[in-house]
Amino acid sequence: MDVKREVKIERVSPAVAGNGTPVEKVPDPELGYDVIPADRYFSREFMALEWEHVWTKVWLLAGRSDDMPESGDYICTDIGKESVLIVRQPDGSVKAFHNVCLHRGNRLRPEGLGNAEKFQCMYHHWTYGLDGSIEHIPDLSSFPQGCPPGGRIQALPAGEWGSFVWFSLNPDAEPLADYLDPVNAHLSPYHFERMRWVRDITVEWNCNWKASVDAFNESYHVQGIHPQLMWYLDDVNLQIDCFGKHNRYLIPFGTISPRKALPSQIPPPIQFMMEKAGMDPADYEGPMTGIRKAIQRHMRKFGHKKGRDYSELNDDQLTDDYHYTIFPNVTLNTHADDLMLFRQRPHPDDPDKMLYDIWVFELPDAEKDDPEREYRRPKHQHFKHGDKSIGLVLDQDAFNLPNVQKGMHSSGFPGLWIGDQELRIRHFHKVLDDYLAKGGVQ
Repeated sequence: MDVKREVKIERVSPAVAGNGTPVEKVPDPELGYDVIPADRYFSREFMALEWEHVWTKVWLLAGRSDDMPESGDYICTDIGKESVLIVRQPDGSVKAFHNVCLHRGNRLRPEGLGNAEKFQCMYHHWTYGLDGSIEHIPDLSSFPQGCPPGGRIQALPAGEWGSFVWFSLNPDAEPLADYLDPVNAHLSPYHFERMRWVRDITVEWNCNWKASVDAFNESYHVQGIHPQLMWYLDDVNLQIDCFGKHNRYLIPFGTISPRKALPSQIPPPIQFMMEKAGMDPADYEGPMTGIRKAIQRHMRKFGHKKGRDYSELNDDQLTDDYHYTIFPNVTLNTHADDLMLFRQRPHPDDPDKMLYDIWVFELPDAEKDDPEREYRRPKHQHFKHGDKSIGLVLDQDAFNLPNVQKGMHSSGFPGLWIGDQELRIRHFHKVLDDYLAKGGVQ
């Protein structure tokens, strides 16, 4: 690895501070060094195989539990060619079913949020209960065959974890907790339920969904398209762990990449991080390499003033990015005070396009937030790539990925040439291949 200086990042044992998220390095899987074929990024045949053997088998993220606190509250979400309704039941549970009228196929609700006492199709007024059961068919006597078999829309598995709502298109899906294991246990100490939703954006990107997952599964590209981040994080000395279907890396923030010489002054991004923690950078008199630990000590000592409870987090979690991928399409940039979550969804019929959801959540700040002011969920925004900025770093990714997608089509490019810094990408594709193999595809 060609870097200007070697840095050893000391990680805190859970026994020292925090008692939740494991930090021990797990052994790297032996995945070989074969080229990952390029055609899986643009082949319609491969897209069809993914739909049959991946998207219709896994658990998928639908939305936020806070968006459906009362009976009749629902989330309608689209995945590929399907649309699904997840509805809060009178007993407090959630149920899911296909968003389709069994009469002539009309969708019952548009994608988004709402509340209903029942679901009535706007075409012929077939009416369904909150659990998807048929309650009324106008002129039922004119249907000699009676109502459709089962008397209800096909039910789908649904559940909640981490203040989020999940569903599966697979009626025989394993329990949600088993599917998420061990990520659910790793992330529970962050208490996402305490965080408020502050950003909700969907952008249409001109790339395959896997190109986006790949982009956020490695830090090797930081020195390529995010050079400003090298004054804020260590893109070299990070820890990669692969757990069954899912994976993570632990990347130190509040430090400087060993690709750069240490500066004589604190870089602005780290100054901002110090100020956000309540520190005055002008008062800091220690070495540049000690800032990260100083921020951790300050947050541990004064976090209560902001109403923050860090007791279940270790010291490194107060500064660093504990970055998880839940297979197949959820990326979590997890921090002590906030969560930046990406949901990558396939386009319904074009493998060269995708839907990229950006969800940001933050802990309330007792020093700044008015407790009397009612919290308002952010309005959902939906636009195409290039119409609006989504932030400097994500704009850089958004600019680059369409060129990656075009390059995938080149006859001169057989596939991805993956190095050790990109182990998470190789692991992700291994899991994808495992799902395809279960369907008889090698």
